[in-house]
Amino acid sequence: MAMRQEQAETVALQALGWLAANDDLLPVFLGATGSSLDDLRQRAAEPEFLGAVLDFLLMDDAWVVACGDALTLRYERLAEARAALPGGAQMHWT
Repeated sequence: MAMRQEQAETVALQALGWLAANDDLLPVFLGATGSSLDDLRQRAAEPEFLGAVLDFLLMDDAWVVACGDALTLRYERLAEARAALPGGAQMHWT
Protein backbone atom coordinates (compact mmCIF):
# COMPACT_ATOMS: atom_id res chain seq x y z
CA MET A 1 0.00 0.00 0.00
CA ALA A 2 1.33 3.41 -0.95
CA MET A 3 2.09 5.93 1.74
CA ARG A 4 -0.35 8.82 2.11
CA GLN A 5 0.98 12.37 1.81
CA GLU A 6 0.23 13.10 5.47
CA GLN A 7 2.35 10.13 6.56
CA ALA A 8 5.09 11.20 4.16
CA GLU A 9 5.10 14.70 5.60
CA THR A 10 5.51 13.26 9.10
CA VAL A 11 8.47 11.12 8.02
CA ALA A 12 10.02 14.08 6.18
CA LEU A 13 9.60 16.34 9.22
CA GLN A 14 11.36 13.74 11.34
CA ALA A 15 14.14 13.60 8.77
CA LEU A 16 14.35 17.40 8.75
CA GLY A 17 14.68 17.38 12.54
CA TRP A 18 17.47 14.84 12.30
CA LEU A 19 19.20 16.87 9.59
CA ALA A 20 18.87 20.13 11.55
CA ALA A 21 20.56 18.49 14.54
CA ASN A 22 23.41 17.10 12.43
CA ASP A 23 26.22 19.66 12.74
CA ASP A 24 28.22 18.07 9.92
CA LEU A 25 25.49 17.53 7.36
CA LEU A 26 23.28 20.59 7.90
CA PRO A 27 25.81 23.02 6.35
CA VAL A 28 26.10 20.70 3.33
CA PHE A 29 22.32 20.78 2.89
CA LEU A 30 22.18 24.54 3.28
CA GLY A 31 24.99 25.02 0.77
CA ALA A 32 23.57 22.56 -1.75
CA THR A 33 20.07 24.01 -1.65
CA GLY A 34 20.82 27.67 -1.03
CA SER A 35 18.49 27.51 1.97
CA SER A 36 19.03 29.35 5.22
CA LEU A 37 18.16 28.43 8.78
CA ASP A 38 15.19 30.79 8.48
CA ASP A 39 14.04 28.85 5.40
CA LEU A 40 14.12 25.66 7.45
CA ARG A 41 11.84 27.18 10.05
CA GLN A 42 9.52 28.98 7.64
CA ARG A 43 9.18 26.26 5.03
CA ALA A 44 9.11 23.14 7.21
CA ALA A 45 5.37 22.70 6.62
CA GLU A 46 5.63 22.92 2.81
CA PRO A 47 5.42 19.51 1.13
CA GLU A 48 7.71 20.66 -1.69
CA PHE A 49 10.42 21.73 0.75
CA LEU A 50 10.09 18.46 2.66
CA GLY A 51 10.53 16.67 -0.66
CA ALA A 52 13.76 18.59 -1.20
CA VAL A 53 14.98 17.47 2.22
CA LEU A 54 14.33 13.85 1.32
CA ASP A 55 15.87 14.30 -2.15
CA PHE A 56 19.02 15.53 -0.46
CA LEU A 57 19.20 12.67 2.05
CA LEU A 58 18.51 10.08 -0.63
CA MET A 59 21.61 11.19 -2.55
CA ASP A 60 23.89 9.21 -0.23
CA ASP A 61 23.28 5.74 1.18
CA ALA A 62 25.29 6.59 4.30
CA TRP A 63 22.93 9.50 5.04
CA VAL A 64 19.89 7.24 4.55
CA VAL A 65 21.35 4.66 6.92
CA ALA A 66 22.31 7.26 9.55
CA CYS A 67 18.92 8.95 9.41
CA GLY A 68 17.00 5.67 9.36
CA ASP A 69 18.97 4.32 12.30
CA ALA A 70 18.52 7.50 14.33
CA LEU A 71 14.78 7.59 13.66
CA THR A 72 14.35 3.80 13.84
CA LEU A 73 12.84 3.74 10.35
CA ARG A 74 13.26 1.14 7.67
CA TYR A 75 15.68 2.66 5.16
CA GLU A 76 13.10 2.32 2.37
CA ARG A 77 10.71 4.49 4.36
CA LEU A 78 12.54 7.66 3.30
CA ALA A 79 12.17 6.78 -0.38
CA GLU A 80 8.53 5.80 0.14
CA ALA A 81 7.90 9.16 1.80
CA ARG A 82 9.62 10.98 -1.05
CA ALA A 83 7.44 9.19 -3.60
CA ALA A 84 4.30 10.35 -1.76
CA LEU A 85 5.25 14.04 -1.78
CA PRO A 86 4.84 16.46 -4.71
CA GLY A 87 7.45 15.81 -7.40
CA GLY A 88 8.27 12.38 -6.06
CA ALA A 89 6.97 10.31 -8.93
CA GLN A 90 9.50 7.94 -10.45
CA MET A 91 10.77 9.01 -13.85
CA HIS A 92 10.54 6.35 -16.53
CA TRP A 93 12.82 7.14 -19.46
CA THR A 94 11.81 4.19 -21.61
